Amino acid sequence: MRAFVTGGAGFIGSHLVDRLVREGYERIVVYDNFSSGRREFIEHHLGKRYFRLVEADLLDWERVDRELEEEYDVVFHLAAIPDVRIGSIKPEVSKIDIMATYNLLDAMRRRDIEKIVFSSSSTVYGEAPPIPLKEDFGPLLPISMYGAAKLACEGLISSFSHTYDMKAWIFRFANVVGPRCTHGVIYDFIRKLRKNPEELEILGDGRQKKSYLYISDCIDGMIYAFERSKERINLFNLGTEGATEVNEIARMVVEEMGLKNVRFRYTGGDRGWKGDVPRFRFDIGKIRSMGWRPRYDSDEAVRRAIRDLLREI
Repeated sequence: MRAFVTGGAGFIGSHLVDRLVREGYERIVVYDNFSSGRREFIEHHLGKRYFRLVEADLLDWERVDRELEEEYDVVFHLAAIPDVRIGSIKPEVSKIDIMATYNLLDAMRRRDIEKIVFSSSSTVYGEAPPIPLKEDFGPLLPISMYGAAKLACEGLISSFSHTYDMKAWIFRFANVVGPRCTHGVIYDFIRKLRKNPEELEILGDGRQKKSYLYISDCIDGMIYAFERSKERINLFNLGTEGATEVNEIARMVVEEMGLKNVRFRYTGGDRGWKGDVPRFRFDIGKIRSMGWRPRYDSDEAVRRAIRDLLREI
C-alpha cells in the first residue's frame, strides 16, 4: 500500500504515520507546511526508503497536483488548523481548511486517486441536545468556525466521491489526547501550573463535560474501519461513550503533578470560549457493531495523556 498523508507531521498525523509503517505500507509521503506540525514527530522516519517528506502548503494547488503524480492507494487528509478556539479570533482560518480540502480533492480527481480518509470532528454537531449523538443526527448546525469548516469539508468530500467515483472514510473525532499533543485543556493546565503552581485558571465554570479519546485508540479505530467498511461514504463517530468534566481533569493534573492546595480560578460562564460546546455525548454504536471498541475510557485516556505530557512539556 502507498499512502499520501497531509498533516503527517502533526499530533494525530505523526501517530498515523507510525502505524502505517507498522502495517507494512511500502510508501508513505507526508505533505505538511509545519504551521502546527513538528519535524521531531517524524524525524525517526527521515532518510528511510519507505518515507518522503514534502514541506509545502495545500493552498498551493500546482504543488499538490504535482506531488500526487506518484501512484497512491489512499490519501489520509489530516491537515487542518488544529485549535477550535482560533476560529473565534481569526475566522479566516475556516476558509483555509476548506480551500485546502478542495485543492486536494481536485488533484485527486485529476490523478485518479479513489480513496480518501478524512479527520472530521464532533464539533460538526453543534450545540445538540444532551443525548448520545449518532452519525445520522441532524440537522447539523455548528457553532464554531472550526466545526463549520469541518462540515463544509465533509460536504466537499461527499460530492467529489459521488461525482468522480471516489470512496471516503470520514471520522468525527472526540477530543483526542496523548503524547505529542500541542494544545487543548490538558496541555494548557500543565503549562499554567508550571508557571504558577499555586493557582489554576479554568475557562468557563469547569463543568464542561466531553469525551476524550486516547491517541492509540484513535489511530486503531481509523485503520479498523478503513480496512472493513466498503460503502462509498463511510462515516463514523470515533470516541468513547463516556465523558470527563473539566474540573475532574484539573484535579487529575494537580494530583499527577504532586501539587497541594491549588486554587481554582474560574473565568465564568458555561463555556470556555465562543463556539465551545460545553457538554457533549457520543454514540459509537456504529463502529462497535463492526467489532471495534476503545481500549481506554474517557477518564483513563485523560489520565494517560496527563502522564505523557508531563514527560514532554
